[in-house]
Order: sequence, then C-alpha cells, then structure tokens
Amino acid sequence: MKRIGILFIFLSALLSAFQPARAQSDEPLALVMTVEAPIMPPLLEYITRGIETAQRRNAEVLILQINTLGGSMDTMFKIVTAIRASDVPVVVYVAPKNAIAGSAGAIIAMAGHAVAMAPETIIGASSPIDSSGADLNSDARAKATNATKAVIRPFVEPRGKAALALAEAMIDEAKAVTVDEALQTHLIDFKANSIDDLLKALNGFTVQTNAGARTLHTQNARIQPLDLSFIERFLLILTDPNIAFLLIAIGVQAVLIEISSPGGWVAGFIGVVCLSLAAYGLGTLPVNWFGIIFLITAFVLFILDIKAPTHGALTAAGVASFIVGALVLFNSPGTPQFQRVSVPLVIATGIAIGALFFIILLFALRALRTPISAGVESYIGKIGVVKNWKDAHGQVHVQSELWSAEATQESEPIRKGDKVEVVQVNGIRLKVRKY
Repeated sequence: MKRIGILFIFLSALLSAFQPARAQSDEPLALVMTVEAPIMPPLLEYITRGIETAQRRNAEVLILQINTLGGSMDTMFKIVTAIRASDVPVVVYVAPKNAIAGSAGAIIAMAGHAVAMAPETIIGASSPIDSSGADLNSDARAKATNATKAVIRPFVEPRGKAALALAEAMIDEAKAVTVDEALQTHLIDFKANSIDDLLKALNGFTVQTNAGARTLHTQNARIQPLDLSFIERFLLILTDPNIAFLLIAIGVQAVLIEISSPGGWVAGFIGVVCLSLAAYGLGTLPVNWFGIIFLITAFVLFILDIKAPTHGALTAAGVASFIVGALVLFNSPGTPQFQRVSVPLVIATGIAIGALFFIILLFALRALRTPISAGVESYIGKIGVVKNWKDAHGQVHVQSELWSAEATQESEPIRKGDKVEVVQVNGIRLKVRKY
C-alpha cells in the first residue's frame, strides 16, 4: 500500500507539471511575420513559408506586419495569390508608426483578409512602372493598371464603393492616404497601436478566407514571431542595388587579375562567385542594361593603360566610364529611390578602382625604367677588377665571377689591379674600359 501511495503521488506531480503546457497549447496561436524590405522574390518564399507554417500549426491568425516602399510587381501578384489562397486568416498590419505600404506593398495590404494600420502610417502610390524603373508608355500602362485593378477588385469591392474608388485612384493616379483617410473609406478595418491592440480588435471579427467565413478568436492569443531564414535574408541582401554593384566591381577585378596572372585559382574563384551572386541581384532589380557597356569599356581602358602606359589618361577615362555605367545601370530616370545605388558609393568605388590601376601602372612604368638585373645584359655598367692583363686582353673579376675581357679602343691603358667598367657583353667575353 505504501508503494501504491508513492506511485500515486508521483503520477499526480507529473500530471500537474504537464498541466501548464497543455493549457498553453489550448491558447489561440498568432504568428507574426515582419516585412521591412522591398518586395522581392525572397519575400515570396518567406510569406509562402509563413502561410504553410500557420496552416500546419493550425494558427488562429497570421499577422503580416509590413513597412515597404514597393518592389517587383510580378512578386507582388504571386504574394497576393498566396494570401488569397490561404485557409488561415492573413491580417496585414502596416506598422510601426511612420511606416508605409507603398506601391506593391499597398496591393499586398489590400489583399489581406483583414487590414490594419498603425497611427501616422501611409498607404498607396501604386502606379505600375516597367522593369527598368521607367514610366510605361500609354498602351503598356493601360494594360498594367487595368490588370492590377482587376486583381484587387474581388477583395476590395466588398468594402464599398468609396474603398474601391480610393484603391483605383492609388493605381491610376498614384494617390496615397493616411491611416485615418483609409479607415474613413473602409479600405482598412482597424487602426491599432500595437500587435496586442490589433489582436483585441480582431477578437470576434469575421473574415472571408479560402475555406469560407471564419470568426476570429484572438482573446489571450499567444504571439509567436516567424523570422526570415538565413537563406531568405541572404538572398534579400543580394537584391540591394548597393550590394549588387559592389559584387560586380569586385568580381570583374578579380577575373581580370586571374586573366592577367593565370595559374592561380583564388582570384578567379572569387570573381566567378561574386559575379554569380551579382547576377541574381541584377535579375530581380529594375536595371538599364545599357550601363553594362560603359562598365566593360571602363575595365578595357584600365587594362590598356597597363599594357600601353599613357601616364594615367586611360585610367582617368576608365574611372569616368565606370561611374557613368553604374549610374546608368541602376539609377535610370523613373527608378524608385529605394532601388537606386548610392551615388557617393559609386564615386568612391570608381576612384578606388582607378587608384588601384594607377598604382599598378606606376609599378609597370618603374619596371620599364629599372635596369636589367638578370642575365648577361645586367653586367653592362658594372665595375670589376683586373686580375690578369696583357696588351688589350685579360681577365677581370665582375659580380663575383671571373670573365675574359678585352679593352675598347677608346679606353686608357689597363694594368693588373685596375678598376674597369663593363661596356658590352659579346658572348662569354666582356668589353671594358678603364674606370
């Protein structure tokens, strides 16, 4: 009986230990994702993973907190499709204060099953632009704007005529509004100061998901962040125009070093890796490929200045071509400011590359002017001592070696022990004159 009593006490303690964990698991789960970057393909992977995780863990709600100036329209359309296909309610929350859901970010916000904004935030300015960042021509613009309005109409139209008119004005006229203006037209559902305030507002709110109508129960919901993975974060960094620009600069230089000094592999490997990573960034950024011509021209000028020294003239022209090429590549008219490369960074990098090639040029010129220090030609101008001499011939000691020598016609008479200067090398015989 005593053993049974001890076993009963042990089991009771074990059950009480697991009771908090079970109670915690009964709480509704609110997954929170944060997007504070341009809308690029890595974010599509991130948001898709978040929706799948929310469905797998039977989350009550998935909150997508965004602060973005926009980005790729193609990626935006895919994100909208993923959100609208989700069985778990996706609530888009424009936050923190002073955040913006601009351009593609505004379309993503409208696609949420519920939409909220923090105080002092902005939404809108969703006019389409082409892949190079420039304004579309009339026909292309009409197609893009009509397609975008068709995408948002099914989930904005139920919010009322005022909301639909405002959403279409954001696309047609690049209109942007504050949180209060968006709330007044019912384009958004809530104005919330924080995630906790948002969850309180969402409690009892009914949304239409892919699985049908669903009333949210977010009272005392357990908040759990879902961060970007290392790969997603790394790929997002590669879509930064400044990073892509630096990778191009480093990669091309490394490849040129490998070509000029073949036999090693480190420089070539670094160059190929950098250019491969840069290619990923260029494939997602709005770039003007005409700038590549200037970049190639710049590096050709650098190499020519080394091979055929022009005292830095070609290097200076190469620096100018490099700077112009980078600005044309990334900073074409119409490219959004957040997708432009930093002008000071371009200028500083161009000057640094020019300085590097100018230093190489100086070494090349010095090598051309340096007397030959190897081979028999290096003996010309050296001073030696006569060991044996008869008439105009004898042996001299030069550079720790004993040579046969003959005097030049203009030389003064030479005797044993005299110092002589090497004037010419004929095979294995030196021509010398008295020093």
